[in-house]
Amino acid sequence: MSAGRTVLSNNVSKDRVVSKFEQAYHADATPYQKMNFHPKVKSACSENRTGTVGLKISKAVIVGDVSVGKTCFVNRFCHDVFDRDYKATIGVDFEVEKFSILSTNFTFQIWDTAGQERFKCIAASYYRGANVVIVAFDLTEEDSLNNVDRWMEDASENASEPIKFLIGNKRDLLSDAAYEDIESRAVDAANRLGAEYWAVSAKTGENVREFFFRAVSLTFDSQMLKELESTRTVSSKQIGNDLISLQKQNTNLYEAQKKKKLKCCDTS
Repeated sequence: MSAGRTVLSNNVSKDRVVSKFEQAYHADATPYQKMNFHPKVKSACSENRTGTVGLKISKAVIVGDVSVGKTCFVNRFCHDVFDRDYKATIGVDFEVEKFSILSTNFTFQIWDTAGQERFKCIAASYYRGANVVIVAFDLTEEDSLNNVDRWMEDASENASEPIKFLIGNKRDLLSDAAYEDIESRAVDAANRLGAEYWAVSAKTGENVREFFFRAVSLTFDSQMLKELESTRTVSSKQIGNDLISLQKQNTNLYEAQKKKKLKCCDTS
């Protein structure tokens, strides 16, 4: 945990408290149209009916070509630092961030994978069960954008119906005019991949915090709804079983009373 963070009593830092639903960066480049937490989720959190969601680890993997800034992007959020001379990731690194979302504790694990081809077989095993897939590219390198389809396919193949994001890093290196040119292609790529697009800068921190809060909000909301639906289904089955049992008991009682009555009326 970086210096300067205020830590709350539940081990969640003050700047990891989520009370509102972060909005999408580009309205025309997202398949996720949620504007707020689901009413059922809000109700469950306010009534402390969050089940095991707070005990679960939500897993995010970030993939992309070498040198697009994946590690710098993660470090900017997790440690609020930018190191231009960092060493390339070997295999996989990960960070764990604890959030308080609508007063419910939630753990977000970020797996930072190597972009080199020789580490691909190592990193692939860590994609399994991912709730979030983040594909990063360099806004100043068109080739890295051309490769995002392959990265998304590889990472999503073993993931668990993931929420998908496309991240364009190094926004600070482009003028507004130059960015507009690459943005249209990035938006097309995001829509093709069924992913939400964000432009960020690991160097300046532009949109980094907002992105992670958006990713966490979408993941938490999705997992909470699944938890609540699962609980409701189990409860419905239990009620159904209880009704069948009660009906069976009533039937047995009726048959017993019927036999008793016939016996009393038997004069032979």
